Amino acid sequence: MSAAQALREKQAPIKENYRTNPTTAIVTLKSTGTLDTHSITCTLSGSAAVKEAHRVAGLHQKAGGDDPVLSGELCSGDMLLDALVACSGVTLKAVATALGIPIVSGTVTAEGDLDFRGTLGVDKTAPVGVTGIRLLFEVVFGERDDGREVSWEEVDRLGKLTERYCVVLQTLVHKPSIAVRLAGSGGEGKGGTKEVVHEL
Repeated sequence: MSAAQALREKQAPIKENYRTNPTTAIVTLKSTGTLDTHSITCTLSGSAAVKEAHRVAGLHQKAGGDDPVLSGELCSGDMLLDALVACSGVTLKAVATALGIPIVSGTVTAEGDLDFRGTLGVDKTAPVGVTGIRLLFEVVFGERDDGREVSWEEVDRLGKLTERYCVVLQTLVHKPSIAVRLAGSGGEGKGGTKEVVHEL
């Protein structure tokens, strides 16, 4: 059996289920990271990518992929949310450090909804990609050496500056210009290179 045939056979019942039960195609991906008082870092937790020594992208189970705990393969949508959590967590810690706002601990959580009918071509009107991303910071502030507590004004400023300077968040908010190039060699005649370029 060819790889193409094996994939079609694996995805056929999944696609049929999504046609008859559209709500089963919608999942909420989630990534979580933790902050601490000792460093300007954000430690990702709870994802298959973190548990594995290497990162391998593969199909999500809802698209016919294997269990990520067993395969070590992670859906790219999970990786996207991991990047958002990591970047925003580090940015928050950096901004807090610069402003002299003590953070004892904290959690950063990102969730995003994904409709697999879109990426599997089951429903042409279904979106392809993660939608409805929600980013949550839960922070425990410490006391300063002089005993002053963190004010609500400082918390508001911390949030706004974190949003402003988080690279991944701003990339998602402000769609960048993207050029996609696909180049291949071999195939018919095994000579030359075939190339297509799209500007998005």
